[in-house]
Amino acid sequence: MKLFAVADTHLSLGADKPMDVFPGWNDYVKRLEENWRRLVTDDDIVVIPGDVSWAMDLSGCLADFAFLNSLPGQKILMKGNHDYWWTTKRKMDAFLAQNGFDTLRILHNNAFRFGDYTVVGTRGWFYDAEKDADQKVLLRESNRLRMSIAAGKALGGELICFLHYPPLTINQSCDEIMRVLREEGISRCFYGHLHGPSLSVAFHGVQNDIRFHLVSADYLHFCPYFIEKI
Repeated sequence: MKLFAVADTHLSLGADKPMDVFPGWNDYVKRLEENWRRLVTDDDIVVIPGDVSWAMDLSGCLADFAFLNSLPGQKILMKGNHDYWWTTKRKMDAFLAQNGFDTLRILHNNAFRFGDYTVVGTRGWFYDAEKDADQKVLLRESNRLRMSIAAGKALGGELICFLHYPPLTINQSCDEIMRVLREEGISRCFYGHLHGPSLSVAFHGVQNDIRFHLVSADYLHFCPYFIEKI
């Protein structure tokens, strides 16, 4: 059993929102599927830290979720800034069950343990949030991260954290999220969201005893990133 991650799949199989118009995104669904099937087995787990589908509601996710469900492994879905279909966990779990998407799971204020490792995380928020509305969202996301980590600690195992928004770049930091990661003893954090020119500011390495790594799909050339053998 192995743990992988790939964020920002930006699927639009049920909507007219092709990512192929962006440099480097040509044939991205085909490339993702080929790489996924080459690396991932049915015994493995793949975390998708946000921007899973362009669908505007759950019904619009049918084609995208069916595609993901057909791929090998268990998939952990998280919320990104473009996941407009996201709703309550109860509704999402019911939708997955009703449609037989039995390899898809929702990470939202909870955690999943696989062997000696436990997956925790949340969407996160902008590192430069200054408006009152942004500060409220950031506080909520910080609390959700603590809730997920608390759920993970209850399960046991080494916690591996996933965020959609980067908690830091080479020149900026989201202090609230970083504080949670430090205080909760997180040692590894994977994030997405950054694309194109923004890739130049992505932070890879160790800060405050935490190792960070970008796993957005285009950065990975649409190849799931191997994290750990479980």
